[in-house]
Amino acid sequence: MSEPEPGLETRAFGRRLRRALDAHGPLCVGIDPHEALLRAWGLEVSASGARDFGLRTVDAAAGRVGVVKPQVAFFERYGSAGFAALEDVSAAARAAGLLVIADAKRGDIGTTMEGYAAAWLEPGAPLECDAVTLSPYLGTDSLHAALSAATRHDKGAFVLAATSNPEAALVQRAADPDGETVAERVAHDVAARNIGAPGSLGSIGVVVGATVDRRSFGLTDVVLAGTPILAPGFGAQGAEPADLSRLFGYVSSQVVASESRSVLGAGPDRLAARIEERAALYRGESHE
Repeated sequence: MSEPEPGLETRAFGRRLRRALDAHGPLCVGIDPHEALLRAWGLEVSASGARDFGLRTVDAAAGRVGVVKPQVAFFERYGSAGFAALEDVSAAARAAGLLVIADAKRGDIGTTMEGYAAAWLEPGAPLECDAVTLSPYLGTDSLHAALSAATRHDKGAFVLAATSNPEAALVQRAADPDGETVAERVAHDVAARNIGAPGSLGSIGVVVGATVDRRSFGLTDVVLAGTPILAPGFGAQGAEPADLSRLFGYVSSQVVASESRSVLGAGPDRLAARIEERAALYRGESHE
């Protein structure tokens, strides 16, 4: 049997994410070119404006954080031109050494899920990213094609578990007769995908809002051990960097803390400085 190519295990998304978090801290900069921000930045409300917005954000984030998260909806609204803009932004971010999490929240069954997996996770695909967000509400087994593709191509995925919108709790905290919640089942299914993964962090993660009581969803430290956690809700939605350890405790080192408006609202001229300020707060550093 031939020996595996040296360094192959270091390509796994979980390993790459661990290195990014260790080097830069947990801050993830959202790339959300919604209409109000485009106008505030003096850009056109168009695919061209979204592209400029995204590229400027990439320039400001490169070297200051390890991860960016484009919100696909704000590009998709412009049709094919919007997707072309997203392709340029994602490619620029990856070329700059940033990990790109496409916030697409895709979820379907069979060959449709295979199509989504090919679009976002296939090496060389126009929309190629490092990880994609997925919705499990057709059943976590329905995500098999995407999660298998992620593992096969050294990519990642973040599956919705406990989101911060209030109406989600009715579904995500619902429990079976044994007391296992929907969110907990999602986390258990994700953890099973990470068994045998190299390093301390798996490549398949969960989305857990920073403004929810995760334990009330069944998401204890034991359930989440070794699982990457994408945590929106920091910044404008209310959670602050100083809250990270309190909110996530033992698993706080696994958290990708996403901020969008609290960073992007600084505007293009102050964006790099704002990113540095927020990143330093997560690392427990004072920033002059």
